[in-house]
Amino acid sequence: MRRFDVSKADFEARFSAFLDERRGSPADVDAAAAAIIEGVRTGGIEAVLDYARKLDRVELTAETLRVTDAEIEAGVAACPADVRDAIAFAAGRIETYHRRQRPTDQQWTDDAGVELGWRWTPIEAVGVYVPGGRAAYPSTVLMNAMPAKVAGVDRIAMTTPPGRLEPAVLAAAKEAGVTEIWRLGGAQACAALAYGAGPIRPVDKIVGPGNAYVTAAKRRLYGVVGIDALAGPSEIVVVADGLNDPAWIAADLLSQSEHDPAAQSILITDDAAFAERVIAEVEAQLITLSTGEDAAIAWREHGAVILAPLERSPELVNRLAPEHVEFAMDEPERLSDQVRHAGAIFLGRLTPEAIGDYVAGSNHVLPTSRAARFSSGLSIYDFLKRTSIVKCDAKSFAELGPHTVALAEAEGLPAHARSAAIRLNRRPEV
Repeated sequence: MRRFDVSKADFEARFSAFLDERRGSPADVDAAAAAIIEGVRTGGIEAVLDYARKLDRVELTAETLRVTDAEIEAGVAACPADVRDAIAFAAGRIETYHRRQRPTDQQWTDDAGVELGWRWTPIEAVGVYVPGGRAAYPSTVLMNAMPAKVAGVDRIAMTTPPGRLEPAVLAAAKEAGVTEIWRLGGAQACAALAYGAGPIRPVDKIVGPGNAYVTAAKRRLYGVVGIDALAGPSEIVVVADGLNDPAWIAADLLSQSEHDPAAQSILITDDAAFAERVIAEVEAQLITLSTGEDAAIAWREHGAVILAPLERSPELVNRLAPEHVEFAMDEPERLSDQVRHAGAIFLGRLTPEAIGDYVAGSNHVLPTSRAARFSSGLSIYDFLKRTSIVKCDAKSFAELGPHTVALAEAEGLPAHARSAAIRLNRRPEV
């Protein structure tokens, strides 16, 4: 865990170096993902089953690859009632939040008499990748599939690594309108969704987080399919004054550290004594966490405490461009309103980031690795396409046509110029 103090002469150099650090995957991951993608592209279902055998040590067939309706119903029944209630509660809030994002079609006639506009249509088929291994993630299912459902996506195909089918994940899939579930993980799952493999039909877009191989595969498959984003390790920045309970702030920091040894948790405070109490609380809580081993690595290797006047926190947050930022203080808006680069902002002492992970209704699939500088979290817009509409009549074409010819000729594109000029009953120079 690093300590920074903005009053020190070396702060700028050390902080800039900290920003430039990369918490990523080994260089050989991309090459391995590329080989797997090519294997699935050329080998189809046989390659998929072979990778399941070699990488996941599971024997599957084209018939057993898909999770059956009976298995889904059994999983829902096995899910504890309080978890089912929480899933339904979260799904309702996520649906309501994302329905408010729905854009409207537009069409109008401008002063030249040209009819212009756009219309929104949903993507036909989406693949949702749901990680396995470290934990079961019903919230990932909800956050990725519910916006697709709200957008009107016809087919939502979910893949998750083979193994035990977690009841909560199956319950969330049913609640979110997932149409099919496949026992398949890693880069091979992404390739199967992109190209199709046996009973798995190709999709148009792949969303959802995964390990380094999944991220590398999504990067390579972009263009064959759309993708949501390239997910990196989780991040949180907590801006807190000394009036907070240090145990609360420590728990908030660890809520991201426990995700992954490469996760990052940063405290910004103007109170040095409070910072030390938070650090002590983090160490104490690490002992009791079942995820403490990973969280400890993340905190000690990638965590940071920054001592700075709170008035400088928006500047620092904007430079960090974090996935999540909390402003744990009274009247947080006076600082948070100055933040331009963050995936999600949590305001006040009673709004921990974990609320956003599960039940606030906003989406928890957010930009990481400073991508909040240029991108947003997952939304209904990720599952919609906007199509432009243009219509000219004789009068409006007579006004627009000559300008089209002039620009096409200036660009050296004679066929473009001719397609307009021929309708004006004159030939352009070619």
